[in-house]
Amino acid sequence: PCSSAISRTTASPMPLPSGLGVEAAGLVEAAGEGVTHVKPGDRIVYFTNAPGAYATHRLLEARWAVKLPDTISDEQAAALWLKACTVESLVERCAHVKAGDTVLVQAAAGGVGVLLCQWLKSVGATVIGTVGAPEKRTIAEAAGCDHVLAYADVPSRVSELTGGQGVDVVIDGVGKTSFEPSLDSLRRRGLMISYGNASGAVGQVDFAILARKGSLFATRPTLFDYYATPQDFAAGTAAVFAKIEAGVLKAHIGQTFPLADAVKCHQALEARQTVGSSLLIP
Repeated sequence: PCSSAISRTTASPMPLPSGLGVEAAGLVEAAGEGVTHVKPGDRIVYFTNAPGAYATHRLLEARWAVKLPDTISDEQAAALWLKACTVESLVERCAHVKAGDTVLVQAAAGGVGVLLCQWLKSVGATVIGTVGAPEKRTIAEAAGCDHVLAYADVPSRVSELTGGQGVDVVIDGVGKTSFEPSLDSLRRRGLMISYGNASGAVGQVDFAILARKGSLFATRPTLFDYYATPQDFAAGTAAVFAKIEAGVLKAHIGQTFPLADAVKCHQALEARQTVGSSLLIP
């Protein structure tokens, strides 16, 4: 998949030269000594904290490789895997969302946003989603949003929809431009999860703002801290496969690009011209 456009900015600096991309699906051509859970010929999906997925071949630590069942295609896996694991960590282990909670999902028609809405609805949450263009409204609604708003309508419409109380949780992948509207959409002691920087990094924050806006909680999680141990990894990936097999999570491949056109993919992401997941095809 085409990784976040932040990979091409200073928001996530890395030593150069460097590869790009941390997730892919493909075929095992060889396995090292002692590797038993995958073998040559197996179809696998992976994410890793070492960039280099923008490639036709690569060496990979075996612990990241997960064998794919025959029922899931390479394209589905590539479109879903890292995003689905991210969603699992955000909903289940970061926010601990339960039935009856109301959650605001910023960028509900994006690759992670669609999966967030699907997962949240499966646990019984009420989902309010934001979109950046009218044509994305149907995507968010199909994913399970109970209410779809334009970014400019937040937080006023959120207040109306919640009887002035605000939502229990905001899950925000937009970043800089949505940070304060997201905080203003929360109920007293609500939880703000800022997991992405599509509009740029939030930057320096006056920590006391959390007190002024209702004794709020805020976190900036990363996927790898929730998949840091073998136990975390096993539990998280099992939950993701269960949601896929139950038909809860559905891949939405909005556009594909040849691997050689990765720059065009990033430019489209930065301009918010994409819907769903974007795949790079070698």
